[in-house]
Amino acid sequence: MTQYLTEPDTDIDTGGGAGTGTHIGTEAEADTAGTGPAGKSQWWREAVIYQVYPRSFADSDGDGEGDLEGVRSRLPYLKELGVDAVWLSPFYVSPQADGGYDVADHRAVDPMFGTLLDADALIRDAHRLGLRVIIDLVPNHCSDQHDWFRRALRDGPGSPLRDRFHFRPGRGADGAEPPNDWESVFGGPAWTRTTDPDGTPGEWYLHLFAPEQPDFNWDSAAVRDEFRSVLRFWLDMGVDGFRVDVAHGLVKAAGLPDIGHREQLRLLGNRALPFFDQDGVHEIYRSWRAVLDEYPGERVGVAEAWTPSPERTARYVRADELHQAFNFPYLGTEWNADALRRTIDESLDVMRPIGAPSTWVLSNHDVVRHTTRLADGDPGRGLRRARAATLLMLALPGSAYLYQGEELGLPEVTDLPDVVRQDPSFRRGNGQDGLRDGCRVPFPWSGDEPPYGFGPEAGGPSWLPQPAGWAELSVAAQSGAPDSTLELYRGALALRRDHAALGAGDQVRWLDTPEGVLAFRRSSRRPGAARARRRPEGRHARVGAAFPVVRH
Repeated sequence: MTQYLTEPDTDIDTGGGAGTGTHIGTEAEADTAGTGPAGKSQWWREAVIYQVYPRSFADSDGDGEGDLEGVRSRLPYLKELGVDAVWLSPFYVSPQADGGYDVADHRAVDPMFGTLLDADALIRDAHRLGLRVIIDLVPNHCSDQHDWFRRALRDGPGSPLRDRFHFRPGRGADGAEPPNDWESVFGGPAWTRTTDPDGTPGEWYLHLFAPEQPDFNWDSAAVRDEFRSVLRFWLDMGVDGFRVDVAHGLVKAAGLPDIGHREQLRLLGNRALPFFDQDGVHEIYRSWRAVLDEYPGERVGVAEAWTPSPERTARYVRADELHQAFNFPYLGTEWNADALRRTIDESLDVMRPIGAPSTWVLSNHDVVRHTTRLADGDPGRGLRRARAATLLMLALPGSAYLYQGEELGLPEVTDLPDVVRQDPSFRRGNGQDGLRDGCRVPFPWSGDEPPYGFGPEAGGPSWLPQPAGWAELSVAAQSGAPDSTLELYRGALALRRDHAALGAGDQVRWLDTPEGVLAFRRSSRRPGAARARRRPEGRHARVGAAFPVVRH
């Protein structure tokens, strides 16, 4: 989070000299975004939020699985890194059919991660360090082991519990065909047929993801009441907000109409679909915002919303709905100066009229790490581009999201044996590529051999195997090394904290540049704003980054 300078002027150049292909300049000007009514800080507008995938971050007990106590032990590292908040991927009770996004109990911690007491201790320790905690909320679907779903199957057709899901009779002779032509994001049909209590073939249920993840029916008042209760449970525990998984998917079009198109995954984010981005979701988020606003401390909601346009995404962050939405068009923009400029302009333009901040993200638990994604087959080029992309992102107005390990320059692990892969779409056809395990390989902390400090003992297990070459990428290996990616992140985040123009506001001023180069000015002026840390004496500061942005 940027804490504003009392001095008005700042000038930062992340260029690094001739031929680097990147220049990001900032210059102070009038700017009023980032502070709210009644003295509220609106901390989330400019926060740098670090995503932790708990299973892969730190293993406290040596069983090869990361856990909450492991995350808690590493909170000082995140504080030193310079982030403002920690986002935890799911740690709820789950059979792990989809990496924890198949939740069996939204109010309990899975024993593989610890206990509710561990979650409480983590939240308290984070707050003592000045870090906020955001947790994943998974409202579109649950696990097929969820008590509601198990009872719905046991009770059979006509059970009131079936109204909490999408159960439908099949089409065709004897109901042997799915109720409609919807396809799962993970591949195959989005419907699975049940077996009635008497052993005969029964109704079908909807699952937009794996068969082990039945979709909730958000027309049910019981579902709506349940999730408001879940929100309050975790808010009472002290969490600072929620990242809402599949925020665009809760409401389905009336009658569940056919799409009439195969390979529907290709349509995601490109056109309206009857199971995504329906207008009814906004009523839900308005009710959630009312719950969030009941609590002190500016609790927030963040939408994972894949929509056909930035304008549709902006609807999720209107003043009475959620606070932020992930900027997926930015993540997917090609390595091209003109394309990046267009995406940045469009992202800022659609959010400005509604007063919401833009967000920026390069990697997460569902996509190929950007060090590899930007490489075009050359790992060295990929690392250079990734470092430059980070400096660009951290200079933009709004909030930035980091994914664990990107500060080490970790590449995607592309050679995992098939036998260890756990992505549910890996063995299903015509869905996602099934290779999400490659960005979830456990984090290297120290040492010369696996698990590189992920667990307490050298040579201990890790749930996914780590590459042999990761010793030189570990936190211990990079700490204090002036040219390391870790120190680049630490320095960049310190600059972002120390200079008011970075992160604040909602505008950039593009400068005339040679082809293939981006340069812009950033601005912020808030006389009298309080500041916890002051920059060194002198009016200007510079940081170099000799890595090409767009020229390869």
